Amino acid sequence: MFLENFLVIGQQVIVLFILIAVGFICGKKGVITEHASKVMTDIVLYAVTPCVMVSAFQREFSMETLGKVLTAAVTALVILAVSVLIARLVFRQKDIARRKVLQFSVIFSNCGFMSLPLQKELLGEDGWFFGSIFVAVFNIVVWTYGLFDMSGDKKQLSIKRLAFNPGIIGAIAAILLFVFGVQLPPVVAQPITHLANLNTPLPMLIIGFYLSQANFKKAFSDRDAYLASVFRLLIIPLAAAFAMFFLKLDRTMVIAFTIACSAPTAATTTMFSAKFNRDTELSVSVVASTTLLSLVTMPLIVSLIWSLY
Repeated sequence: MFLENFLVIGQQVIVLFILIAVGFICGKKGVITEHASKVMTDIVLYAVTPCVMVSAFQREFSMETLGKVLTAAVTALVILAVSVLIARLVFRQKDIARRKVLQFSVIFSNCGFMSLPLQKELLGEDGWFFGSIFVAVFNIVVWTYGLFDMSGDKKQLSIKRLAFNPGIIGAIAAILLFVFGVQLPPVVAQPITHLANLNTPLPMLIIGFYLSQANFKKAFSDRDAYLASVFRLLIIPLAAAFAMFFLKLDRTMVIAFTIACSAPTAATTTMFSAKFNRDTELSVSVVASTTLLSLVTMPLIVSLIWSLY
C-alpha cells in the first residue's frame, strides 16, 4: 500500500519537476529573464491566485461545509503558529540577517506554488478546496507576522497593505460568494477557471528560473541551510501530519495540509530577504536545496500519511 501510494504521488511530483526543469532550461538560455520572472510572478499573485480561491469555493453552501472551513482555518493557523515557535527556538544565530532568513524559511512553505497543483491532482476539487484555505491563512500570516519579522519594522504592518493583498482579496471574495450561495454564471466562471488552471505551469516555470540562478555548490555546503531543510521538509510536516491524524480530522484535509506542510521553502523568503537586506544568498540556497530535496521527501511523507487511512 505504501509503495503504491509512493509511486502515484511520486509520479505527480515528477510532473511538477519536469515543468520546473523547463523553467530551469529557459532561465539558463535567457528565454526567461529576471524581468520576465517578476512579470509572471505578478500575474500569479494578482490574477491566478485570487481565481484559484474563487474557483475552489464555488460549491453549495451548507453548515457542515462551513464547519469544515472554520476547522481547516484554525488548524492551518495552529500549524503556522507552532512552526513559528519551533523556528524561533531552534535558530538563534547572533547574525540577525542569517537568523531571520533561517526562521522564515522554516515557517513558510511553498504551499501555493507547489502544493495546490499536487492537491488538485491527488485529491480533486476537495483537496484544492482545503489547500486554498491553507493558502488564505498563509497569506494573512506571511503579510503580517512574516513581513514584520523579516523587516523588523512595525511600519510595514498596515491594514491597507493587508487589505489590498491580492491573495486576501481573493479569499474574502471566495468566502463571501460561498456563504451567500452565489454561483457565478458560466460567462464569468469559465475565464476564472482558465486563469486558475495557470496555477500549475506558471509557478513551476518561475521556480525553475530561480533555480537556474542558484549556486548549488553553496546551497549544499551551508550547514544552517541543511538544518533548515530538515525542519522544513521533515520535522514540521511529520509533526503536523501525525497530530492531525491522531486528532481524527477530516481525511482529505489531513492529506491536503500534509502536502502543504511538506512543500519546500517559499520563494517569498528570497523576495523578502532582498527587500529588507537580509542574507539573500542564504535564502536562495535554502529555497534551491529544499526544492530539490522535496522531490524525495514530499512523496515519502504524503504516502506515509495516505497509507494510514
